[in-house]
Order: sequence, then C-alpha cells, then structure tokens
Amino acid sequence: MAAATLRVLFSSARTPAFWVLAMTFWICGWSTNGLVQTHFIPAAHDHGMPATTASGLLALIGVFDILGTVFSGWLTDRVRPWPLLAVYYFLRGLSLLFLHNLMGPAIQPMLWIFIIFYGLDWVAAVPPTVVLCRQYFGPVKATVVFGWVFAFHMVGAGAGSLTAGLSRESTGGLPGRMGYRRGVVLCGSSQLAIDAATAAGGASTGHRAGALLARQLFARGRNACQGF
Repeated sequence: MAAATLRVLFSSARTPAFWVLAMTFWICGWSTNGLVQTHFIPAAHDHGMPATTASGLLALIGVFDILGTVFSGWLTDRVRPWPLLAVYYFLRGLSLLFLHNLMGPAIQPMLWIFIIFYGLDWVAAVPPTVVLCRQYFGPVKATVVFGWVFAFHMVGAGAGSLTAGLSRESTGGLPGRMGYRRGVVLCGSSQLAIDAATAAGGASTGHRAGALLARQLFARGRNACQGF
C-alpha cells in the first residue's frame, strides 16, 4: 500500500497541476489553520477582547464553515473549479488585510462580517480541489493525489502557525500585520498561480509555460513576504 501511494506521488509530481494544487492548498492551510485558528484568540486578547468572547467568534467561524463547504460543493457541480478557487483565495486574502484593524475590546459590526465570510470560505476550497484532482489524475489516482495535496495543507498550517508565533514572541505583540499581510501576499500569489494553471491546458508546451509562470509567481510572493 505504501509503495503504491509513493508511486502515485512520484508520477503526479511530474505534472504542473499537482504542484499548483499542492501549493495553493499549502497557502490554504497557512491562512486558515496556521493564522486564524491558532492565533485569532490570542490576537483578539492582545487587543483587549476577553478570551471567552474571541473563542465564541472562532466557534462561529466553525459553524459557518459547515454551511460554506456544503454550498461550495453545490457550486462546484455547476461552475468550473478553477475560477471558484481564484475567487475563494482572492477574497480570503482581501479579508485578512482588514482583520488587524477590526480587532478591539468590543465586537465591531465589520468583525461580524469577517467572521461570517471567513467561516463560509474556510473549507470552501476543498470541493473544487477534489474535483480538479479527479479531472487531472483520473478517478483511480484522485483520492491518493488529494491525500498528498492535503499533506501540503497541513505543512502550510504548521508553517503559518510557527512563523506567526515567532513574530509575536520577537515583537512582544500579536502576529497581526506581519502574519496577516503575509497571508494576503501568499493568497494573491495563489490566485495568480491558479490563473496560470488555467492557461496551461492542452499542449505540452503550454504545460511547461504554465509551470514556469506558476513558479515565478510563487517566488514573487515569497520575496514580497520578506518586506513585511
């Protein structure tokens, strides 16, 4: 079983589609489990919000997550998955840009909007990603490929949690602007990489050009992060 799983990984890793899906899911993990799930409560507490209030808001994100995932599955049956992912990642990055300014001792109306939206968008990327795994790698390999793609999600979550925590320890404050703006840059790079993958269909030359463009976009996002 393990040998068969590795064979699927090695064969899939030769295609640009695998790396685009894996890296976008890495970013998905960074911006959900890594930043918000791990650091939302301490960040809100640093702004004077009681921990019980912040934990209640995080729980609401989980409630809306269920609704958003079901709705995303319904949309994925009716809309092409690449544009859906582009919208999900772009709006997620945009919402993270404003989160730092929404935090305070009391719950602002705009913070409610963030909680509802981020909950709806939390796992919304999963249904279209699963469909893309099936489209690119076939029904037999799709489940194994998605398992490896999901592994990148968890690595991204660990990286996001660690770097934001180190930022908080080094600055003496919340991971705030540094962590969330990095998430915005990476989500933007993710959306652009998805566009590149969309354009890289068909001929082998197109696949190579798309893969090169995706790598350049991710490198640009990584370099931009160093400035925050």
